[in-house]
Amino acid sequence: MQDIALINYLPLQGEEKIAYKFNKGRGPTILWCGGLKSTMDGSKATYLHIWAASKNYNFIRFDYFGHGESDGEFRDGTITKWADTIIMIIDELINNDVVLVGSSMGGWTSILAAIARTDKVKGLFLIAPAPDFTQNLVWDQWTEKQKKDSLGGKSIFVPSEHGEPYEYSARLISDGKDNMVLGDRINLELPIRILQGMKDEVVPWDYSYKIIENVKSQNVSYTLIKNGDHSLSTPADLERLSRELQSLIQNIYS
Repeated sequence: MQDIALINYLPLQGEEKIAYKFNKGRGPTILWCGGLKSTMDGSKATYLHIWAASKNYNFIRFDYFGHGESDGEFRDGTITKWADTIIMIIDELINNDVVLVGSSMGGWTSILAAIARTDKVKGLFLIAPAPDFTQNLVWDQWTEKQKKDSLGGKSIFVPSEHGEPYEYSARLISDGKDNMVLGDRINLELPIRILQGMKDEVVPWDYSYKIIENVKSQNVSYTLIKNGDHSLSTPADLERLSRELQSLIQNIYS
């Protein structure tokens, strides 16, 4: 088995690099797209990489710009920049079909990447997906003072379960508004599977359900886990992830 802990680097413009880990095998390439402030060494990404390696599947996980082992400052990141990273990985590292696995914010960035690369992306597996979250789950919850400060170019700091607070730069909020996909038909006709915890306090289940109402595809399933939280990282949750992903792959190629 390959060393799934080996870090590789994909150059961006200038001297900056994106860190990634790649298991080369068979079948489509499964590309993990993590959430805001998460890294490629998170429990779900690591579990699925080990699972994919055991099945000899192609699998890539990476750190967004300003995250983990990749270069850049988090405050300089935007939804456009992070979605473009997924597109760049598809273009430069993958020469076959792609199945995108998007967790939380990664649900949004993977939708954007799938729209941009409909010729290569053959399926979406979304875990507690949070499209448009910078507007609907962040901006709309702010006080008038926070909104005024953001419009004036200031960063807004919000407590985070990752330790240090989230820094929502004015650029991230503005760019997020430009990339919203809910409320306008998501023009994708590929198979989509959505996994959501009913006790998710970060992305409410009825919020992620809006994807079904907005996507063109009819091949969509939504699984609600009664006791599931936002992380969906218990042993039972992780096993469900691999089982659902395997089912999606079989559906695409049946």
